[in-house]
Amino acid sequence: MSSATPARRIAAVKPITVPAPGRGTDLLVKVTAPLTGHDLPVIVFSHGNAWSLDGYGPLADRWAAAGFVVVQPTHLDSRRNGIGWDDPRFPTIWRVRIADLHAVLDHLGGILADAGLETRADRARVAVAGHSWGAQTAGTLLGARVLDADGVPGEDFSHPAVTAGALVAPAGTGDSLTPFAAEHLPFSRPDFSTMTTPALVVAGGRDDSPLSTRGPDWITDAYHLSPSPKRLLTIPEGAHTLGGVAGEAVAETTDEDPARVALVADAVAAYFLDVFGLDSAPWAALADGGGDAWSVVGK
Repeated sequence: MSSATPARRIAAVKPITVPAPGRGTDLLVKVTAPLTGHDLPVIVFSHGNAWSLDGYGPLADRWAAAGFVVVQPTHLDSRRNGIGWDDPRFPTIWRVRIADLHAVLDHLGGILADAGLETRADRARVAVAGHSWGAQTAGTLLGARVLDADGVPGEDFSHPAVTAGALVAPAGTGDSLTPFAAEHLPFSRPDFSTMTTPALVVAGGRDDSPLSTRGPDWITDAYHLSPSPKRLLTIPEGAHTLGGVAGEAVAETTDEDPARVALVADAVAAYFLDVFGLDSAPWAALADGGGDAWSVVGK
């Protein structure tokens, strides 16, 4: 699968400041894109807890090489901002994360202009993607909602510019949170029943999250509990970082495997090319070629 990715030269522009009044800290993004080509689809990517616009290079670079413009914001929970579990701002960071993605989408024209891409990007083909907490954040822009303590769904954070999504190792429902997660992450209670936007869910068969008592199947809730059309890519040997999607040899990577990272990146690119009506061949090859290494289902 990974050998199908086009070999293109890419370039990144950072930091670009995005208007975000009242945030307290500037919202900065990095834009990565191929040096050539036009009508390039856009992926807005939400990082996992504590990361930044400088993380997830293995994904962003590979997506750019495949012909996408990739926009990566630094969320407030980044290590760079020093906001820990006990910081009084932490309980509302999940909302700031969502607001960050909305700000990026609302100011996408200016971001692309600052990166010199205003005439090369296809703003009719915009997707959101995320890993871990970033997947939960991205999911809200696809229509997922957050349940309150009484199980009542919160507001609709979906964005009209988003026409597809990819959720890599997303949190499942909140009915099996561990005591730690229930105390520190009470907002980790997604309701997928309203997540109507087409999406790919990527799950590792060894992703036994410390936030849930259910085991790896928890990660697949975003697929099983959301309405169609959805697709699920399962990588049986993948742990939460799926080979190291945030970067090579980072501290939390327990299953370092560059080929697995390439698989995740190429699968997301193939999915977006397919659902955007640009090229169905890479996804067809992925769906037919997994064997024991991965499996794909859809609804």
